[in-house]
Amino acid sequence: MLKDSQVMAVLPAKDIDRAREFYRDKLGLEPSQTIDDQNLIYMCGNGTGFLLYQTDNAGTAKNTQMGWGVADVEKEVEELRGRGVVFEEYDMPGLKTENGIATMEGMGQGAWFLDSEGNILNIASMPM
Repeated sequence: MLKDSQVMAVLPAKDIDRAREFYRDKLGLEPSQTIDDQNLIYMCGNGTGFLLYQTDNAGTAKNTQMGWGVADVEKEVEELRGRGVVFEEYDMPGLKTENGIATMEGMGQGAWFLDSEGNILNIASMPM
């Protein structure tokens, strides 16, 4: 049923204008569609995308909410840092970062950062 349907992530934003600036200035993304000035649709690789919508619930999740699969995590981290993105450091059972990057056995590398709204985002070399 759904296995052949396209999927789209949905992220909350307390301040949609601030979020639009973050995604443009830090991640180099522009919305492909704007709905009611409070809903932004972004398209990424291979027909994937996400909806950013205005709500007071933004930043309340304690888990990764969206991730990008990339060929070279270290290169992406370096480029994003150059744009002002700050990467999280973790030291917990099963996940330890060094300079913002974790190497996970059998899963490749990953790095996490917060967007302007407190959403936890990820880039990873593991298959997505």
